Amino acid sequence: MKDNHFETEAIRTQTERSQFLEHSTPLYLSSSFVFEDAEDMRASFTEEKERNIYSRFTNPNTSEFIDKVCKMEGAESGYAFATGMSAVFSTFAALLNSGDHIVSASSVFGSTHALFTKFLPKWNIETSYFNVNDVDKIESLITPNTKILYAESPTNPAVDIIDLEVLGAIAKKHNILLVIDNCFATPYLQNPIEFGADIVIHSATKLMDGQGRVLGGVAVGRADLIREIYLFSRNTGPALSPFNAWVLSKSLETLAVRVDKHCDNALKVAEFLEGHDNVTLVKYPFLKSHPQYDIAKKQMKQGGNIIAFEVKGGVEGGRAFLNKIKVLSLSANLGDTRTIVTHPASTTHSKLSTEDRLETGITDGLVRISVGLEHTDDIIKDLKQALD
Repeated sequence: MKDNHFETEAIRTQTERSQFLEHSTPLYLSSSFVFEDAEDMRASFTEEKERNIYSRFTNPNTSEFIDKVCKMEGAESGYAFATGMSAVFSTFAALLNSGDHIVSASSVFGSTHALFTKFLPKWNIETSYFNVNDVDKIESLITPNTKILYAESPTNPAVDIIDLEVLGAIAKKHNILLVIDNCFATPYLQNPIEFGADIVIHSATKLMDGQGRVLGGVAVGRADLIREIYLFSRNTGPALSPFNAWVLSKSLETLAVRVDKHCDNALKVAEFLEGHDNVTLVKYPFLKSHPQYDIAKKQMKQGGNIIAFEVKGGVEGGRAFLNKIKVLSLSANLGDTRTIVTHPASTTHSKLSTEDRLETGITDGLVRISVGLEHTDDIIKDLKQALD
C-alpha cells in the first residue's frame, strides 16, 4: 500500500539529508565509504549493519532511485543496473541454474532474444516460446524444470498486449516465477506485481529518464529473489553509476506529468495514422481497433507512447518512409522527449529470419514510433508529408 499518491512518492522519496540540509539530493561520487573503527568495519561486512561499503554494492544515489521504483511498483526490494539488458541478464543468471527452462513470449526485445538463443544455452538453460496471441499454449510448454515465465507487455516493437492476470494465474498454478519487462508502460501506467509478477524489470534508459541522456536498468520484486540478484550483481559488477542514478531519480519526479503528455500525443497520432491511405494497420493499446484493447484497458492506466503501424510497400516502403522524415529522429532509442521512428525489419531486427520476424509480429512494412513531447500538430505534419 502506497503512503501517498504516485506523484508525491516520486518527488518526496529521498535519502536522509546531510548536515548541510540540502533540499535536493546531492551526488555521492564516491567509489567507497569509510568506517569508524575495526568493529564498525567487521559488522558492516558481515551485514550486521545496513550501510554503504562500496558503490558496486550500494550507494546513496542508487538506493534512492531503487526506493522510488519499489514504491511505484509496490515491490519489496530492488537492485539498479548499468543498463536495462544488464538487469535482464543478471535476473536470469541469478535465479537460474544449469538445466533450468524458461517459457517466454516470442515477442521480446532483440537482445533478450539473443540472450535466450545464443548465450543461456551455453549453460544448458533452454527457452520455449509462445505466441502472444496464443496464451492458451503456455501450459503445454511448461516442463518439470521450468523455472521462469517471462514476457513484455506492451511488446517491443509490435505493441501487442498480454493479459498479465492470466500469466500470474499460470505461474502460481505451476509454482514458477513470473518475470515481466514493464519498460514500455512504466510503473505509472501498469504494475505487474498486482497481477502476480514476482520480478519487474525496467530499462530506465527509456521513459524513466525520458530525455535520452543516460543508461540504466532496475529489477524490483520479492525480497528473497532480489537478494539473490543482489549477491550475483555485487560479485559480477553490473551496478548503476551514482551519477546516472542521480539523474534517473530526479527524472522520476516528472515521470507522471511527462507520461500523461506522451500518452495524449500518442493517441492523437495513432488516430491520424488510422485514417491515412498509405497505412494498412495501426496498433496502439488504447485504440478500440487494437486486438487486445479490452485487456489494455483492464491493466493499463493509459496506452503509453509507442505506436506500431504498417506502411504500404513492405521493406522498401518502410525505408522510403524513413528517408522522407524531416523533423522527427531516426534512432534506436525510445521514450525520449523527441519523437523517434524506426523500421525494425531493415534495422533492429534485420538479422532475424523472415519467419522469426513474423512470429514476433514484425512485418516487412512495420514502423515503430516513440511519440515525444513536441506539439502534436508538428509530429503529425512530418508523418503526413513522409507518408504522402
